[in-house]
Amino acid sequence: MTLKNDVGLLGMLLLLSAGCAAETADQMNAFPFLIPEEKPERPLSAAVERGYNEYGGFRPEAQELYTQFKYTELKGFDYNGGDGTVSRRDPSKVIFANGKYYVWYTRRATGHRPVGMARAREATEVIPSADWDLADIYYAVSEDGFVWEEQGVAVPRPPKPQPGWRSVTTTDILEWEGKYYLYYQAFMEASGTRGDFCPVAVSWADSPDGPWTPYGKVVIPNGAEGEWDQFSIHDPYPLVHDGKIYLYYKSDFDKRSEFFPSKVRMQGLAIAEHPLGPFKKHPRNPVINSGHETTLFPFKEGVAALVIKDGMERNTIQYAEDWVNFKVVAHVEMMPVAAGPFVPDAFTDTQDGRGITWGLSHFTYAGGYNGNNHSVLVRFDCDLSRDIHDPEMKDHFVKFTPEEHYRHGLSSQQLERIHKENGRLSNP
Repeated sequence: MTLKNDVGLLGMLLLLSAGCAAETADQMNAFPFLIPEEKPERPLSAAVERGYNEYGGFRPEAQELYTQFKYTELKGFDYNGGDGTVSRRDPSKVIFANGKYYVWYTRRATGHRPVGMARAREATEVIPSADWDLADIYYAVSEDGFVWEEQGVAVPRPPKPQPGWRSVTTTDILEWEGKYYLYYQAFMEASGTRGDFCPVAVSWADSPDGPWTPYGKVVIPNGAEGEWDQFSIHDPYPLVHDGKIYLYYKSDFDKRSEFFPSKVRMQGLAIAEHPLGPFKKHPRNPVINSGHETTLFPFKEGVAALVIKDGMERNTIQYAEDWVNFKVVAHVEMMPVAAGPFVPDAFTDTQDGRGITWGLSHFTYAGGYNGNNHSVLVRFDCDLSRDIHDPEMKDHFVKFTPEEHYRHGLSSQQLERIHKENGRLSNP
């Protein structure tokens, strides 16, 4: 064999050897079958990067802020046979005092069913426009969180023209230096007249049983014209942090006729050193870019939020270590609507929030879609607590029957469009 042939053979062997080595290296560098706890030193897709950087792992059941939600019908509330004339909705946080649980909520007992926000001009002093129109704030107590006894009105509608004369709704509770404060939406017109326009008012008491004294002034006003919260300051939700009242709220805005739904909903933050204010809105508002109602609780050194129903980040649980800059930490299902959780450390100014395991929420359309629309209070349970471990609450998905899927089927307009399209294809 000549020297030339020897060199050629050696080159081929070197190429083969290099190829095998490269293939072995690629195989060794493939993402491993057993997922590393620490992010591996190798190129990763954006999806896997998110798993490590944003969610802290790939198993929902291992996340402290992941849960399923389970619901139980409450005993003790009467809804007048479900005819749409009595409604209870938007419960506050649940607190424990005097050896029992307390909750406050919106109660409408009008004798007439709502005409709907689109027909708000037809509403009168006795005929409501919306499910929450012509409502008062009631409260109930319970020994076990399942059976409740309604105690009566806590905050009635004040005389006109005081804030809330049309309706007082969607309240939440604060305990501060031995006194109690109820914040609520104070309507001065029927919902739907100009949208859902209202600011926030407050009443205070020495006992959770009242009597409640209205402050008589707006404590969190609507924003100036052109600002994101110029029309609605909804769902006031106070917690105590850093020696101050951190009150989160929701607003809807960016209403445009070319879109349906036509509104965007986001959440903001207002901070005060005293329950009666002055409240200063945070300069980074809105601090949560989605969600229909406010539901938050201290968790570790930060605060967690249930972000439900509306927006690009709906059906998520979010967390802000600094109580301002929230990030998504879990995606969940069947979230409680208008949830008012039992938060034992809501007012302790804790730096070690323990989380939640239950609360109250509401179901709307309890009367179906036949004109008897009203809302009912329900109990939800979950595992968003650092103090329990409930594997039954950590399932990955909820199974629905075929009938439940078919109930959300095509509308008559959609079927007509499809039939027309089929006809065009058959007769080009």
